[in-house]
Amino acid sequence: MTGTDVHGAPAKAPEESADRRREQRGWYWYDWANSVYSTTVLTVFLGPYLTSVAKAAADAHGYVHPLGLPVRAGSFYAYTVSASLLLSVVAMPLAGALADRTGRKKPLLGCCAYAGAAATAGMFFLDGERYLLGGALLIIANVSFVVSMMLYNSFLPQIARPDERDAVSSRGWAFGYAAGALVLVADLALYGRHDALGISEGTAVRICLASAGLWWGTFALIPLRRLRDRRTAAEVPGAGLGASPRQGWRQLRETLRGMRRRPLTLSFLLAYLVYNDGVQTVITQASVYGAEELKLDQTTLIVAVLLVQVLAAAGALLMGRLARRYGAQRTILGSLAAWALTLAAGYFLPAKAPLWFFALAVGIGLVLGGSQALSRSLFSHLVPRGKEAEYFSAYEISDRGVSWLGPLVFGVAYQLTGSYRDAIVSLVAFFVVGFVLLARVPVGRAIAAAGNPVPDRI
Repeated sequence: MTGTDVHGAPAKAPEESADRRREQRGWYWYDWANSVYSTTVLTVFLGPYLTSVAKAAADAHGYVHPLGLPVRAGSFYAYTVSASLLLSVVAMPLAGALADRTGRKKPLLGCCAYAGAAATAGMFFLDGERYLLGGALLIIANVSFVVSMMLYNSFLPQIARPDERDAVSSRGWAFGYAAGALVLVADLALYGRHDALGISEGTAVRICLASAGLWWGTFALIPLRRLRDRRTAAEVPGAGLGASPRQGWRQLRETLRGMRRRPLTLSFLLAYLVYNDGVQTVITQASVYGAEELKLDQTTLIVAVLLVQVLAAAGALLMGRLARRYGAQRTILGSLAAWALTLAAGYFLPAKAPLWFFALAVGIGLVLGGSQALSRSLFSHLVPRGKEAEYFSAYEISDRGVSWLGPLVFGVAYQLTGSYRDAIVSLVAFFVVGFVLLARVPVGRAIAAAGNPVPDRI
């Protein structure tokens, strides 16, 4: 039986708490659903496979000609990823403004999730010389993935109290890394036994790619059932999902002007932009360092990726606990120091020594998930109520839309020195500069300036 207050009205606090916990549990499942795309498709299988398809379609000089432009077949995947990120930069602010304007984030999240899942499942048909099909599916899937993550992240300040957000965000990241590791183990078992199963190597890869889309679409049902939309201060009565793009861009301009009035929030975003660029570059270039400089085979690199996935899940939970004791800002600063020391140690790794590379993977895994999870939860405190989707679109732009600088520094360092060791150690600068910038942000004042309650530990 429901209790009553002093006026005889139903006591809603226990029900509200139970509803919030239910939403949080549903929210975790979207990390579980789409992290498999990031791990299986982007990190492991699609790059090499799409490159081989493009090379099969190349002319005698090694070029393909998308839209009539000559492109080296070996560069097609990288250019396609870059194009998808540029389109994401355009799509995220518009989707964020539309979500906050209509108050209907969940339908937008569902549209993005199933567009991305369908495009990923469609990669089963990527064979022969169909590199253009692969490029189109990658762009649709990646834009959908990035925009859906922006919408998903924007639910965090609505489903978790300020004192809960570090733990909730960390559990979400851990859940996602666990899913990525689980499916990658299954994919590698299939890939490694494709001859015994009577299928070709290419067919095994296409099954792995398509299974990531099926996984994404299946488990996205859980958060879409449990999350709920809320009316916000930014919502315009009567504005549906058919609101015009012009209205969305107008609200985006207002958001950007509003963010300029919150310089402390922008200071955090600048710090995050710098150190996260280093994080993303390590994720994409560590395998290149292992293969080219340390002369490690593909099996060693795949095992290292699995090790990172498992430890990133554990590290996210561990750093979530540290944040409850020491505060999110201090814990993130500690993780940035650990990142810098790990990369500096990586400079001295001996070639053809898998155990030392696994030790590097351990160091990366322990700080990877936690630094990402706590950055998300800390930023959620800096977002004015009713502006969650729009502000998280700026956060996702910092996360993914400008992640070209780190790879550029890595490439230029290698071009100037001819050494991948110099290239990997050059990334230390991102964590050192990010540490300094984050340490200078008065987070308590920034939270108060956004109109939010300041937690006891930040």
